[in-house]
Amino acid sequence: MADAALFEFLHTEMVAELWAHHSDPGPGGGGGVTGPMSASRQRRASKGPEGCPVTASRKLCPHQVRSPQGQKMSLCVLEGMGFRVGQALGERLPQETLAFREELDILKFLCKDLWVAVFQKQMDSLRTNHQGTYVLQDNSFPLLIRMASGLQYLEEAPKFLAFTCGLLRGALSTLGIKSLVTASVASLPTCKFQVVIQKT
Repeated sequence: MADAALFEFLHTEMVAELWAHHSDPGPGGGGGVTGPMSASRQRRASKGPEGCPVTASRKLCPHQVRSPQGQKMSLCVLEGMGFRVGQALGERLPQETLAFREELDILKFLCKDLWVAVFQKQMDSLRTNHQGTYVLQDNSFPLLIRMASGLQYLEEAPKFLAFTCGLLRGALSTLGIKSLVTASVASLPTCKFQVVIQKT
């Protein structure tokens, strides 16, 4: 994939841009996105779309966390962007690697090959309960390393994980697996991605 520094810069700018445009206007304020399109986006965000699976130090969907509606919408947009990138990466994988027999083989592939393609490193650990739930742990997640200097940034972590949750979900979707991907952070820069396979 692209150079790691360029990817980090692009990701940081996407987050900053979304947070600038989807900020909470406050009581009576008119900030944030305006116009007829923003009303439909706000309705979709209030319904709680399937994406938006990121929390900091708690395993709740952001729609359950009391946060401004603009922040929820930004998380959903980032997750959606990641989903599309994950689909595109999945489509570009060599066809011979797509002949996986089991879910565990696919998750191992994500932890090794996909993670190296995106972040130039392998995932640190993969655990499963053999019932469709997998926990992928990265002890030094590249998009959180710059924030790892103190606990004051822990609440900022979710917006830096939403894109990657979508990336994993999109890659799995291309490989024929419907899933729900959530992320949690207990201490920076370590993060865990929980992948729950949704049986049809």
